[in-house]
Amino acid sequence: MKVIDSVLRWVFILCLPLLLLSAAFRIPANSAFFYDYLFNKYQVGTTTGLDKAALKATAQGMVDYFSSNQEYIDLAVTKDGQPFKLFNEREIVHLKDVKGLFRFDLTVLLATGAFALAYAILSIVRGRDARRRLARAALIGGGLTLALMAAMAIGMLFNFDSLLLEFHFLSFANDFWQLDPTRDYLIMLITHGVMYDGAFTVAGATAFGALLVGGAGGGYLLHAKRHERNPVS
Repeated sequence: MKVIDSVLRWVFILCLPLLLLSAAFRIPANSAFFYDYLFNKYQVGTTTGLDKAALKATAQGMVDYFSSNQEYIDLAVTKDGQPFKLFNEREIVHLKDVKGLFRFDLTVLLATGAFALAYAILSIVRGRDARRRLARAALIGGGLTLALMAAMAIGMLFNFDSLLLEFHFLSFANDFWQLDPTRDYLIMLITHGVMYDGAFTVAGATAFGALLVGGAGGGYLLHAKRHERNPVS
């Protein structure tokens, strides 16, 4: 039984970074505000010729596509007073691949979330010792996640372009992500700056989640220790 408990505890600890990171990836998957804010920050309307209304419609259209069952995106916006098909065939195929990544991320989130929730509930109902083991695991898992995010942040600060290139080579089986910034609207919209800020947003959200989880575990352990010293209060 102790061996099983130990294995489950370490699976929980190792699940936490995946759970928190996959949860943070829901920001670019589900938040139109995320895209709209970065479009405005990096003034992509200047290079695309799209006004604020068209950019807002683009942000919402991309998020709607990522959460839909639609295989290929079909996004038209108004440009210069006329309906305009935003993406060409190459961009459409790449966005399908991106959608596949977001769906995989959602699968990871649901799987790790289900295990973490089940383990937490089981630990809570098993009594004080199990709750303390849960708290320690949360503290360790939160600390591990913070360490990984710190390493990621340092890597991105000093070598973002190389990491971004490796990410694309590992994530996509084709070269449709290699777009022309002079004619392809997707790369005009999702600029280097947008990707840079997006990566740090995901890392920062993951670190924030790790602080909450690790803080909750550490807080419980401190409370339990104080209660042992002064059980009357």
